[in-house]
Amino acid sequence: MIKGSFLANRTSALALATLLAAGANPWVATAHAQEQTAASTAEEGEGAIVVTARRREERLVDVPIAVSSFSGEALARSGALDITDLAQAAPNVTLEPSRGTNSTLSAFIRGIGQQDPVSGFEQGVGIYLDDVYLNRPQAAVLDIYDVERIEVLRGPQGTLYGRNTIGGALKYVTKSLPDTPSLRVRATYGTYNQAEAVVTASAPVSDLIRVGGSVARLRRDGFGKNLTTGLDNYDKNIWAGRATVELGGNGQPVLVRFSGDYTRDKSNPRGGTRLIPGLLSGAPVLSNVFDTRGGLNDPRQDIEAGGFAINATAELSEAVTLRSISAWRKDVSRTPIDFDALPSADVDVPGIYRNEQVSQEFQLLYDK
Repeated sequence: MIKGSFLANRTSALALATLLAAGANPWVATAHAQEQTAASTAEEGEGAIVVTARRREERLVDVPIAVSSFSGEALARSGALDITDLAQAAPNVTLEPSRGTNSTLSAFIRGIGQQDPVSGFEQGVGIYLDDVYLNRPQAAVLDIYDVERIEVLRGPQGTLYGRNTIGGALKYVTKSLPDTPSLRVRATYGTYNQAEAVVTASAPVSDLIRVGGSVARLRRDGFGKNLTTGLDNYDKNIWAGRATVELGGNGQPVLVRFSGDYTRDKSNPRGGTRLIPGLLSGAPVLSNVFDTRGGLNDPRQDIEAGGFAINATAELSEAVTLRSISAWRKDVSRTPIDFDALPSADVDVPGIYRNEQVSQEFQLLYDK
């Protein structure tokens, strides 16, 4: 048996335990506060939590489905690095990097999902980046930067969020561009030489045109070592960027948003650790669960992903809104997967995944 992931799902059996966890974890406290204060702020109309769980902006308290919303500010305060950290706060949700890589996502909601990240299957949990469906789990572990909020929708989504999303959906919503020039710099340093820097800038070109973008550098040494190859295990080495142009809005009936994003992940392969000694080699169980002996390093780990989207909204009347979501995305993942976590070349898979998608969606929203 091989253990390739070490995240633990923690559930609270008692309300007291939940409250104690919330007090110790600012992220959990924020999530509970969002759900508990939604009703109190609904009548006031100010400070209400707004989500788009039904393809339109609504107060969380008015949405008749199980949904949790995490703002960008709450995610920043909690120190969340990517969307897999949501599993620590959202109930009935498991999000983990799949075998061998930092970037391929294994997502489960209420026990429904896809454990094997084979690119020929639709996921049981839909992942959406600004309403664009990411049709494969490769390169779906999105790093958290320049984010407005992330919504977790639990349960089957029917026609609202696509085919086969029987477990639920995750919506990653990026920030809109401000009306005034803006420059934000975020830099952090932590244990294992974790160093992150995000630079975000935007400026209005005219009353109706705004441009902006973000560049992120995310790196960390490994928690363990590959004792066969000498490489760090569970390290991080990512460059990412996003650019946006917005036309309209600011009280105008039409808003068109052009956006593009790019991610390059050159982290080392994530090697699992054995829970039992080797039956033939007699290799003992390692004392550090983050160490590995997997000897496969061909092809060299390299994940490249990016896309372009056009989100257009036209308010045809006070009750009718027309939306168009056009997108093109492409990703290439090269990852060595050593299933037995031993130097011998017997259960090794040099995985190469190539995905490309073109999508077009029209929505006609009526709100009486």
